[in-house]
This record gives sequence, structure tokens and C-alpha cells, in this order.
Amino acid sequence: MSAFDALRNAAFKVARRIQAAPKPLVRAMRRHSRAQEHRAFRREAEAIDREIAALAATTGPIVVGPWLAEVGYEVLYWIPFLRWFQDAFGVSSDRLIVVSRGGMESLYRDVAAAYVDIFDLTTPQQMAARNAQRRSEGEGGGQKQSAASAFDHELIEAVRSTRGLGEVAICHPSLMFRLFRNVWHGNLPFDLLWRRTRHVAHDGRSNRPSLAELRRSAVALAEAERTGPTMRALPPVIPDDFIAAKIYAGPALSTHEKTRQAVRGMVAQAATIAPVVLLEADLGIDEHRDFDLDGIPNVISARSLMSPRTNLDVQLALIARARFFLSACGGLAWEAPFMGVPTVAIYDSDSLLAPHLFVTRHATALTGAAEFTPLDLRGVTRIGLSQPAPSERSESSGTT
Repeated sequence: MSAFDALRNAAFKVARRIQAAPKPLVRAMRRHSRAQEHRAFRREAEAIDREIAALAATTGPIVVGPWLAEVGYEVLYWIPFLRWFQDAFGVSSDRLIVVSRGGMESLYRDVAAAYVDIFDLTTPQQMAARNAQRRSEGEGGGQKQSAASAFDHELIEAVRSTRGLGEVAICHPSLMFRLFRNVWHGNLPFDLLWRRTRHVAHDGRSNRPSLAELRRSAVALAEAERTGPTMRALPPVIPDDFIAAKIYAGPALSTHEKTRQAVRGMVAQAATIAPVVLLEADLGIDEHRDFDLDGIPNVISARSLMSPRTNLDVQLALIARARFFLSACGGLAWEAPFMGVPTVAIYDSDSLLAPHLFVTRHATALTGAAEFTPLDLRGVTRIGLSQPAPSERSESSGTT
């Protein structure tokens, strides 16, 4: 008998004896194993805490980012994490240089004195390609930033070059993702997250362009692009009273036909209350794609107001002035309640949403933010509340 066979037979004997052991012993062994796992998770969190403390102990500029992941994680976790980082270690905002994209300056104004937009460093097409490569090579196709990629380092070097900086410390999003992932996965208590974030309710209109300013900038952009096949449409007139809506396919909202019908019915119903302004961007820089809601009466697309460099700032400005925000669950739906805007967040799959729904509900309650109402379309469909509004039914039947 070979040594391998002998070892394998011995392992089988041990397994059989364990299976034959009294149940209390088996339960005790399992508890011991779980306790060991939890100790490993806590040690990992403690090691990341030491990394954060060492970062704060530096004395020079700190580049914060670059943020390349989903905007939902940015507003619900990253920015609150940065607030805690400043508070916990007394880090001056003058030291922080935030790197994000799409005109996110306004959300970082209470965190950092400086902001660099990725679209001032590279084109949307280049960012989309490099970000897709980053996700494929380092994240298994996922959006999160569990480690700094080559693209991250290139952007950091570009920031150093454009701002004439020497040596800088890096506050990379991987610190936050690594710290919180075991909370999201249920391996560590939520107390770890609450003690390392600071959510705040704020005036959503502060430091954001007015509707008139949005229209003027969009007209200027349209005039600059009124030649050839890239001719840009003139921007719509946004009414003073409207409902903002952003409905896109993703992990929370499928493209099943029942879901599409329910969404159209919901948007059509909302449009009987007030005009609905769709925050359509379709910039092609991620996998999210807006639902096709064309042809619904009293629904206006804000697509022509958007440019890559300002698209998120425009969306935030419109949300801030809306009667309420109707959105797929995720993204800016996590931020709107903290801006004082009631939010209805719809979904048809909550398999990946549970921890984020809990955090949003708890944080909005603690801060006195506006109402946040998650709505499961499966229940809406089951009880027959997803039928088209009367105007939609009339159009589909050919009546007037």
C-alpha cells in the first residue's frame, strides 16, 4: 500500500468516527470552526483599521480614489466612510484630493477641498474600455474595487502630473470595500459599519445648478454639436413641478417582460400626477441600460441635458428639485432621501439588496432624511396593480 493510500484510508476512518460521534460533540466542533472563522474576519478588519490609521498619520496630500465602481456604493458607503475618516483622525479637508467622475463635486464639498474628474483626464470610451479590463482581470467581472489596478495607478499619476504634486498618500476605495465586505456577507456585525461611516441629511439644492442654468449650458452644448451625425437635440423645457425618474436594468431590476410592463404602468401612473422627467444618460460606461419608456404621455427625457463630464451633477440637480424620485433600487436612489427628496425605489430581485436596504432605512431614520420606500414589483404584479394607466391603455387600443 502506498503512503498516499494509507493517508487516504486514515482520513476516511477519521471522517467515519466523526460522523459516528455524539451530536453534541459535532455541534461543538462546528461552533469552534465558526468561532475560528469569525476571529479571522475580525483580525482582517483590525489589520485594515491599522492601514487606515497609518494613512491618516501621513502629513502630505492624500489622493482619494479614483472611484471607478458603482455610484450606489459611492454615495451610500464611500462618502460616509470618508466623513468618518476625517472625524476619527482629524484629517483636514485641505489634504484630500478626490478623484471621481461625471461631475460629483457637490457631494464631496464637505469632505475635500479639491476634486479631479476622471473625464478631464481621459475620454468616456477610454475609461469604459480600461474599466472593463480592470473588472475582468482583477474583480471577476464585478464592479467593486478590492485592489488598486494598473488603471487606478495611471489615473493617480495623471492627477499628480496635472496638479504638480510630488509624493502623495493614497486613500483607495479598496480600503472601504475590504473593510465592509464581511459585513455585507453576514460574517461581521453591522456595528463595524456604523462605527466607520457618518451619514448626513443635507440640502439637496445647495451648490447645484438651477433649472435655468442647466438649460443654458445644455443649449450651449447643443449649439457646439449641431453639425454632422453627432447633432445634439435642443434640451427640453423642464417644468417647475415634476417627478424625477431613473429606471434601468441591473441586479435589482430585470428585463423580464412582466417587469417592463409593470415599470411602464408605474411611470404612466406617475405621469398622471405630474410631468415625469427621465434621467436618461446612456453613456455606455457601464452595463446599466435605461428602460425604453418612449411614448408615455407627459414624460420628458432629460438626455440632451447630459454630457459625460456633468451627467451625475445634472441628475443630482434634477432630483433635488423633483416632487419625488422614482428609481430602480440602487444608484442615486440611495442618495436622494439624504437630499430631502422622497424616494420610491423599485426592484424585482432582492438577492443582492438586503444589506443595502437595511443600511439605507436605518441611516435615513437616524439622520431624519426624507422618506425612502422600497417597492417589490413582484408583489405589485401579483395583486394586479401593474396595469397601464388609462392614457396608456387608450393609446394601445387605438382610441382617443
